[in-house]
Amino acid sequence: MYLATTGRPDAPPGPPGLRRRVSGTVLALGTVSLVTDVSSEMVTAVLPLYLVLGLGLSPLQFGLLDGLSNGATALVRLLGGATADRGGRHKTVGGLGYALSAASRLGLLLAGGATGWIAGAIAADRLGKGVRTAPRDALITLHSAPEDLGRAFGAHRAMDTTGALLGPLAAFALLWATADAYDAVFAVSFCVGAFGVLLWLLLVPGRTRAKPVVPAPGRSRGTPAPGPAREAPAGRAVPAAPRACGGLFAAMRSPGYRRIVLCAGLLGAATIGDSFLYLLLQRRLDFDATWFPFLPLGAATVFLLLAVPAGRLADRLGRRGPLLYGHGALFLAYGLLLTPLPDTVVLLGVLALLGLFYAATDGVLMALTGPFLAEGRQAGGLALVQTAQALARLGAAVAFGAVWTATGPETALVVALVALAAAVGCSARLLPEGAPTPAGPAVPEPSERTD
Repeated sequence: MYLATTGRPDAPPGPPGLRRRVSGTVLALGTVSLVTDVSSEMVTAVLPLYLVLGLGLSPLQFGLLDGLSNGATALVRLLGGATADRGGRHKTVGGLGYALSAASRLGLLLAGGATGWIAGAIAADRLGKGVRTAPRDALITLHSAPEDLGRAFGAHRAMDTTGALLGPLAAFALLWATADAYDAVFAVSFCVGAFGVLLWLLLVPGRTRAKPVVPAPGRSRGTPAPGPAREAPAGRAVPAAPRACGGLFAAMRSPGYRRIVLCAGLLGAATIGDSFLYLLLQRRLDFDATWFPFLPLGAATVFLLLAVPAGRLADRLGRRGPLLYGHGALFLAYGLLLTPLPDTVVLLGVLALLGLFYAATDGVLMALTGPFLAEGRQAGGLALVQTAQALARLGAAVAFGAVWTATGPETALVVALVALAAAVGCSARLLPEGAPTPAGPAVPEPSERTD
């Protein structure tokens, strides 16, 4: 991954045959995400142990805390996206989200075991994540050529996942060195999160006079151009949304975008949470609970290795296929848990397929959505897709847990398999055809800032 064809963020486009590179802004955003994920995953890895074993909360109480905070995250994405689009305030809104998440670690440190304060700190962390996600992804879209969005999101997700790998390792190293002093984990996590906010302020460009990419003549706004993109006149500012609600739902006038939102909800409604898969693995393999927090590291490693190749493949062949095949990998992961195969095969297979699922879907869905959004509407449009997916996944988790409680895990998995197969089948018919775009010059990074 490099900055541009000449090594400078504002370099002019190179020859058409030259390999395209990831922009400097995307690398800066990836660096911030890496540092922030180290901070957040340090807490995420130890929080169940701290609350359930350390403070004596029941699993039901922990589930309610986690479910309520996740629900708030899904809804606040819309507010963050709409606010960021007004006047191009992506850096300001995103920075507030990162700062709120960093401050939540300090809240955990000062809570002193009080459940109410702990709940508030967890909610603040999730709210911060909800606020920052759409503006950050909008910046990736704004600073990447349409034909390179898969590569750009793949590179960002790979850097983000590196932090997700390092965070749990750092947390458990601290617990081992301090004899289970959870306060030390929270303190270090706060310092790392504050460093991430500093990097955001220093490295990420603010409100810019962008050179927006506009479609070639004769094509609709939502369809990527088949050749090199042409630029609007230099100095043209990104237009501001006149109204928050109008800007947020303006993209719904595009049939292709409406289909993406619908399919994101359908596929999300058939996706059970990772925690359920890990619980099913622990139940089948019957390993010691102290190894449970390390299960996500296996899936994260596969995600890290495949995120960039999956993004590049999506740019070359079209983003619709990898998105569907990624959910096919998740279908196989569900099925493996019902097979009589050896436990080691099931463990490695489920973790590998889960990592492949995220590599082929997480950034690819955003890359598929980006070209359907007009200038000044990126954050709100991406937030609506993310919210539809998050709320659907929340409902899927509740439904899966209810079926598991009523009839057992095997029946719940069969129901999940049927639901996922139906969702993939419907999405295969509804998702817009994303024709691959040939190699073209990279969009130059805007170098002029107005704030």
